Amino acid sequence: MATPDRGVCVVACGALAAELVALKAKHHLTDLTIECLPATLHNRPERIADAVAAKVTEVSERFERVLVGYADCGTGGRLDRVCAELGVERIEGAHCYEFFAGADQFAELSADEPGTFYLTDFLALNFDTLVWRGLGLDRHGELLDMMFGNYRRVVLLTQTSAAKVIERARAASQRLGLPLEIVTTGYGGLEPVVLGLTNRAQAEVRQ
Repeated sequence: MATPDRGVCVVACGALAAELVALKAKHHLTDLTIECLPATLHNRPERIADAVAAKVTEVSERFERVLVGYADCGTGGRLDRVCAELGVERIEGAHCYEFFAGADQFAELSADEPGTFYLTDFLALNFDTLVWRGLGLDRHGELLDMMFGNYRRVVLLTQTSAAKVIERARAASQRLGLPLEIVTTGYGGLEPVVLGLTNRAQAEVRQ
């Protein structure tokens, strides 16, 4: 068996890659390695748990501690069962939107308008790839009403408020025929959770 590398590995969703890299740099988490799976798995949530299990098993041979940077993401609890079987911890939450908005604000947004389609910076910038083409809306326009007919608004949970992100979010909302609301979250709840998990894991590694 290979000798473990020093430090902690986070097996994460590709949709969180930019934020995790930024948090690593911001807090000088030199012992942290980030391994991301394709964000396109969100279009096939039934595949997420197996993909995470395979990646965790792979990196466990190289690192002393592995964490999972995923929410449930539509796996219906299967990801939690996989994490329990492998003895790894994941970030709590049903969706990455809850990471950024925080549980309380996300609950308020959901209660205010259940028919909300959420975007993060990553999803706004990659709307064409992951949503428009990923769901086949570019080829089958008739699917638009079927998939989005019950939505009433788009809410952008923005981490950076960058002009390009806002522009892409506006374009996405126009394509969907829905009004856009912008909520600036920064890293939101993701930052303290990542710091808590990694600091605790690093402390255990050093014992």
